[in-house]
Parts: sequence; structure tokens; C-alpha cells
Amino acid sequence: MALALMLPLAACQQDSDPGPGGVTRGEARALDEAATMLDSRPAPPPLVDATVPADAASAAP
Repeated sequence: MALALMLPLAACQQDSDPGPGGVTRGEARALDEAATMLDSRPAPPPLVDATVPADAASAAP
């Protein structure tokens, strides 16, 4: 249903027409696709705590 409504609108608009945020409609679509791709990636593994304990720092030569 939504696709059927978007097709007539797509015929009227060009990719080079100004879009939201000062980018063209084509650029906005590419940014949306990139955001969707990044959102679908798995989260990175948690980082290991890399801080040095205070007593270990004073014992170092």
C-alpha cells in the first residue's frame, strides 16, 4: 500500500531536488540506507578494563 502511494510521488521529484537538512533527496536516501546498514550490524564486543591499579603503578621500576 505504501509503495503504491510513493510511486506517483517519486515520478514528480528528482534526486537533485533539495531535501531535508540541506542535502538533495538522493543524498538523504543514501544516508538513510547507510544508517539502516550500520544499525543492522552486530554490536562490538565489550572493551576490557585497561586501567592500571594504583598499587601496580607504584611498584613498576
